[in-house]
Amino acid sequence: MTETTKDTSRLSANDIRVFRTENPKMRERDVAARLGLSEAALVAAEVGISATRIDADVDRFLGRVASLGEILALSRNESAVHEKIGVYENIKSGVQAAIVLGENIDLRIFPKRWAHAFAVTKTDGDQQRLSLQFFDKAGDAVHKVHLRPASNIEAYHEIVAELRLEDQSQDFVEDRSGYDNGEIDGDVSRDELRDHWSRMTDTHQFFGMLQKLKIGRQAAIRTVGDDYAWKLAPTAVAEMMHASVREGLPIMCFVANDGIVQIHSGPIFNVEAMGPWINIMDPTFHLHLRQDHIAEVWAVRKPTKEGHVTSLEAYNAKGEMIIQFFGKRKEGFEERGDWRVIVENLPKADDSVAA
Repeated sequence: MTETTKDTSRLSANDIRVFRTENPKMRERDVAARLGLSEAALVAAEVGISATRIDADVDRFLGRVASLGEILALSRNESAVHEKIGVYENIKSGVQAAIVLGENIDLRIFPKRWAHAFAVTKTDGDQQRLSLQFFDKAGDAVHKVHLRPASNIEAYHEIVAELRLEDQSQDFVEDRSGYDNGEIDGDVSRDELRDHWSRMTDTHQFFGMLQKLKIGRQAAIRTVGDDYAWKLAPTAVAEMMHASVREGLPIMCFVANDGIVQIHSGPIFNVEAMGPWINIMDPTFHLHLRQDHIAEVWAVRKPTKEGHVTSLEAYNAKGEMIIQFFGKRKEGFEERGDWRVIVENLPKADDSVAA
């Protein structure tokens, strides 16, 4: 079983469990990749054993999650894992987007992408680790809530009982229809792009501008010119982290997938490299970033009423944004000068686009 995984479409739930038993140290995402399955298919194989199917409805989840108290919230994409310890508070539901604006848990949620959910119990020695795990229709993880020692376990079991589905099957079929993430190829001149870019008064207008001009994010920053976006060396993200630690500079760190954006706002303290990963390991914030997945890093300036705002953005080889950073600032206030100094002194790429 460990030697052949060719006919993955016929793997039964039992086959999946056997493989995991034979490879206990392999990470779940690595198991999924080896078997040609989604992570949700691995979890579904444990339904009735260590997993329970629950309703993935965002409103029902948000209406109950605060009762858990302190938890670890985890959101990730293929290259970055963002973990925050805190409580869900200041929750606002919405059909197109929901928001959690707690002191530590800061999320932008896109409910239509949340398709499947499970309550998962893992045994680690004599300890049970409980979590709620949410996936999109393709079976990719959107968001996970891991209980901690201070969490309300009774509330957790009440949530599982309330959200439990009648369907407790172990089968899972991935649906990747509608997941074309290719760059939009609009016929936009640099002059037209620069005109629209220069007239922004808020960073939140950026996405709308891209849609209006029918141009992809990476194509836009490659085109607009060095006064608005300049390419940096691949090491720039790690160097920014170390500089922010030295300066005691509070930053904002955004990691997103199709269903959520998770945000850290505040200083960082402990930055460590381990193999291909660069890690932040602070008391309430953990970040794990695959540096070897970074194909391009850009510094980007967007005009606002309070002057330009500067972001640091890392992209993978597919042109997808892995992670984004800002200097921490309040809406309506000018960007911090020390953040600008750090970004403007990061090493530039040799092939930086000329203005």
